[in-house]
Amino acid sequence: VQLQASGGGLVQAGGSLRLSCVASGRTFSRYVMGWFRQAPGKERMFVARINWSGPSTYYTDSTKGRFTISRDNAKNTVYLQMNSLKLEDTAVYYCAATPYYKGSNYNDWDYWGQGTQVTVSS
Repeated sequence: VQLQASGGGLVQAGGSLRLSCVASGRTFSRYVMGWFRQAPGKERMFVARINWSGPSTYYTDSTKGRFTISRDNAKNTVYLQMNSLKLEDTAVYYCAATPYYKGSNYNDWDYWGQGTQVTVSS
């Protein structure tokens, strides 16, 4: 699976952005998809995941209620809608995929996109 993330940019605090991640491969619908983020000097951290069929989602506490992960299997695309953005959301955001969910550590995920920069300003 190859992943291509896009949609990052510069936004003011309180604003919104939607990230997209397009996957290659005909078995996209069978992968658990996730988003991670990495701030400068920090480890890559889990943000959200969605199972293969879509209804089951999970978020880290800091993004719950503000971020929404969704997927369109017909378009091989997973989205991350980010609302009420805060300064601390500034990071490079990565989409990731795995055929079997093993955990929320970045080492537990098998495929990665190239990352897209999100910068939240005051």
